[in-house]
Amino acid sequence: MNDRALLTAMRLSDSLLPVGTYTASYGIEQYLNEDGIETADQLGNLIEGYLHGVIGPAEIVALGHAHRSAAADDLDGVLAADERLGAATLPAEFRDSSRKAGGKLLELLAETDDATAASGASESPSAADALGEVQIEGVVVEYTAACEAGRTDGHYPVALGVVCQRAGLDARDAALVNAYASVTGLLAAAQRLGRFGHTAIQSQLSGLFPAIEAVCDRYHDADLTAMCSFAPLADAMGMRHERADRRLFMS
Repeated sequence: MNDRALLTAMRLSDSLLPVGTYTASYGIEQYLNEDGIETADQLGNLIEGYLHGVIGPAEIVALGHAHRSAAADDLDGVLAADERLGAATLPAEFRDSSRKAGGKLLELLAETDDATAASGASESPSAADALGEVQIEGVVVEYTAACEAGRTDGHYPVALGVVCQRAGLDARDAALVNAYASVTGLLAAAQRLGRFGHTAIQSQLSGLFPAIEAVCDRYHDADLTAMCSFAPLADAMGMRHERADRRLFMS
């Protein structure tokens, strides 16, 4: 991975990226509300289950297919990944969170990277390269237009796959960005709910690295027809969260 690609990967996996993923706990809040998680190790085990049951076989499969489709300028392939991921995501809150984050990502890049490219055109190309710009053209424009027109949902992993491909990241690196951002988002949600300290969260994060690597290796180049999602208790928690009296997160 060159410097530009590395910077882009860091940018897209950073919680500083204002796409709203910090507002989603994907059921973690409900687990904590119902005292389903008591220790940091239990939290880590739960998130590892998310990796093997949802993030890998559903999100990364969709991301990988979108990445390959974007490389081939195949909008229909991107839309197919969007449709299948939406169908595999059962809780309404999870779908809503994913759609909103995907839309925000595309909107953010259209506002920032187009402007950067325009201002950098007459300046130093190396300075622009250091920002890790995404090429806002071709299938990115078409996909964004399809989202805005309501032709597709624009789920975050799909949008991320398209964006990473246009930014020069390969499919496995894009999968790592998605998996790392998902895991840190879940851990951060648990921390913000006041149950675990910084040290415990960092310990769980480092312990999850092997699982992140494993699911990315296994699913980044999987066929779209292989997509599946199996996390029944997490789905149930997500559905109960929709009706919970106490909610700090969107999901």
